[in-house]
Order: sequence, then structure tokens, then C-alpha cells
Amino acid sequence: MKQIKIISINTGMPQTMSFGKKEIQSGIQKKPIPTEKVFLTRVGFEGDGQADLVHHGGPDKAVCVYPYEHYEYWSEYLQEKLQLGAFGENLTLLGVAEKDVCIGDVFQLGEAVVQISQPRQPCYKLSARYNNKSLPLAFEETGFTGYYFRVLEEGYVSSSSTITRLQSDSQQISVAYANQIRHIEKENTEGIKKILAVEALSSNWKEAFEKRLAGMTGDETLRREGESGQKS
Repeated sequence: MKQIKIISINTGMPQTMSFGKKEIQSGIQKKPIPTEKVFLTRVGFEGDGQADLVHHGGPDKAVCVYPYEHYEYWSEYLQEKLQLGAFGENLTLLGVAEKDVCIGDVFQLGEAVVQISQPRQPCYKLSARYNNKSLPLAFEETGFTGYYFRVLEEGYVSSSSTITRLQSDSQQISVAYANQIRHIEKENTEGIKKILAVEALSSNWKEAFEKRLAGMTGDETLRREGESGQKS
């Protein structure tokens, strides 16, 4: 098993950013914490916030994780030196890239216990931060998206804390595989069914896959349930 290391814990409150001719609010500009430790609650680190609470934050997306392994790739892609927290992640981690972890895996994170709930869904605010319209699509195509933790047990976490995998999910659906089905193999019905079998899958991704599967199979009941879930 690879050694897992916390490179940085990053937090930040929403700020105004320019996006084309518009001004938007976003919490993507996060920086390493200035304190020795920070408390992790059920909905995220204290001192952290999101502007769009419909698509970001909440119990299923309490902690955004990004693998440090990808920093070199994106630094070359963007032609600039990247600071920690570059992609709005709360945790920059080494040793747990998307191919190395599965949805449902449980980790001890300092005093807290967390579980992978879904891959990150890259959005236009990445484009706004780096003035690069192609960035969200590039995240999807590479599969270098990062992912989210839900918090099973609250507690203090510091940059020197250890992170250890306590439990591997029995379905063994990696974050990389989920990304492949969501963004590349969009009509892979067997793949969708495998992902839907993961009990720990977030409600957001479950609803999206149920709706897609219903559209492919003509299951009107499933389609209506998916649409209802997307509206809620």
C-alpha cells in the first residue's frame, strides 16, 4: 500500500472573481491554513466556505481532495508555478490519486474519520481562476479531477496528522473508473450499474447516473425518480 501524506490543508471564504465580463462569487481561492490544526465538522473545515451551496459543500462534499501527483502536469499545462490549494481543494494529498482509491473507502484523518463519496465534478470556476476555458474539460479528459470526502466522525486535523485507510469498499469502484464512465464511456450501462451498486455513492452522482440509465433503457419510473432527485 502506498504511503499517504498530507501536503497541505487549505481553506478560504468566498471572494469576488472576474469571469469574462461578469463578476462571480467563489470559494475556489483557498490557501494553506495559518494555524497548527483545524477542526473538521460534518460539513467541512472551520474557516472554509463555498459561494454556490447548490453545487458545492454539504455533507456529501464536505472536503474536497486533490492529488499532489497531478501538480506537475497542470503546471506544465498552464505554464505557471502552482501554489498549494491551486484547484480549490481542502486537502492536497500524496499517495491517493484517483486510480488508487475507491468510492466508499474510509480513512482516519487525524482525529476525524472520512469516506470517499464521489469524484469531483470540475466546473467553470476553474476556468475563471486560471483564465483558461479548456480547463474543466481537460480535467474530465485526463481523469485528474480529485474527489470528495464525507465526514463520518468530526475531529481536529493538522498538516502533520497521519492519514490511514481503515476500510476498502467491497465494490472496488475506483474514482478513476467512475470518472471514465461519467465522462468518457457515457453509454456503458454495465459500468453505470456497477457504480450505482456502491452504497456510499453520493446522492448527487446516484441521481445523475439513474437519470442517464433510465434515458438509455427507457425506464420511465427511474427517469422520473432521477429528475425528482435532481430538482430536490
